[in-house]
Amino acid sequence: MAEQQTPNQINIEISEEVAEGTYANLAIITHSHAEFVMDFVSVMPGTPKSKVKSRIIFTPMHAKRFLRALEDNVNRYEAANGTIQDMEQVDIPLNFGGPTAQA
Repeated sequence: MAEQQTPNQINIEISEEVAEGTYANLAIITHSHAEFVMDFVSVMPGTPKSKVKSRIIFTPMHAKRFLRALEDNVNRYEAANGTIQDMEQVDIPLNFGGPTAQA
């Protein structure tokens, strides 16, 4: 019997390398009028320099959809596991180790 597929169904594949994931403990989010850019970084203590491990670029509409999906998942997580404790405020230098801008 032939397999039926609904019109809105998408088949998604993931490679083994991507499935392993990439650790990040810092996300830097910027935007323009046309896109949102999220850079994911793994910052290690005592290391003066860190590299962006992954960059995701969204349209504004998809950024808002992502925000809602993440919020929904956090709410479901907290319903099952309890409230996630917020971390203290961490100040990140705006130059990220690059030269200081001068006017």
